[in-house]
Amino acid sequence: MTPKSHQAGFVNIIGKPNVGKSTLMNILVGEPISIISPKSQTTRHRILGLTNADNYQIVFSDTPGMLKPQYELHKSMMSFVNLSLEDADIILFVTDLFETDAEIEAIIERINNSGVPVLLVINKIDLAKEGHLDKVTDYWTSRLKADAVIPISALENFNTERILQEILDRLPEHPPFYDKEELTDRPERFFASEIIREKIFKNYKKEIPYSTEVVIEDFHESPDIIRMRANIFVERNSQKGIIIGEKGKMLKKVGIEARQDLETFFGKKVHLETFVKVEPDWRKNKNKLRKFGYDPS
Repeated sequence: MTPKSHQAGFVNIIGKPNVGKSTLMNILVGEPISIISPKSQTTRHRILGLTNADNYQIVFSDTPGMLKPQYELHKSMMSFVNLSLEDADIILFVTDLFETDAEIEAIIERINNSGVPVLLVINKIDLAKEGHLDKVTDYWTSRLKADAVIPISALENFNTERILQEILDRLPEHPPFYDKEELTDRPERFFASEIIREKIFKNYKKEIPYSTEVVIEDFHESPDIIRMRANIFVERNSQKGIIIGEKGKMLKKVGIEARQDLETFFGKKVHLETFVKVEPDWRKNKNKLRKFGYDPS
């Protein structure tokens, strides 16, 4: 009897902003790896999440939404998308009932010429009216060389199990790339900063969330508690005042909500201190972006 083969590969999730990539990533991995917000452009980094079984390992990659860069930050975000096109074994192209290929025609062409299997995932079908899904399917299959079309509702977790089967049908034979006990390639500090940033996206409007970056300055873990200090960077003094709020109420609210999610994520008590600092025009400055963990081109 020959030993059972093992499958492993990189399945990269790409699509325009706000089509549900991060929600889908969390469903496929089974853990809240990517932060979620109704606002677009929430994801700024490429985040790997692992799904492991005895005979396979799927390395999922959530990427920032494809967009036309306006800042150095956007260029860095798009570099993560470009990288995901280069190392993919399978591409999960996620769209919804309302998006088109406007402004991403060049990326569509790259996908079509890549020779990589493409699974076209059409999200938000819970919002479809009669005949709408057929029209959207016709639109995208005329533009994208898809090996399979999978209509889903990530919000209702409908038909997402089919994605796993379609992936396994195409995943190459390969030893695991990562330890089977691992869930992601990112350190704990990264997820702490992302959870805080998620609360900023939830609690503030307009430009404030997009002008904000979170850095964990201190992270000390003991058996019973994690103590961390987070700096919230904004671009202008006026934004600092908005983040803090009257008598510190808004910053306190963000801290309480973040601490609750941090305790759930880490499975132990968390003591969180937050401070707000001004870093002028950090989104447009390559050196400042590098300091914050981005790699602008």
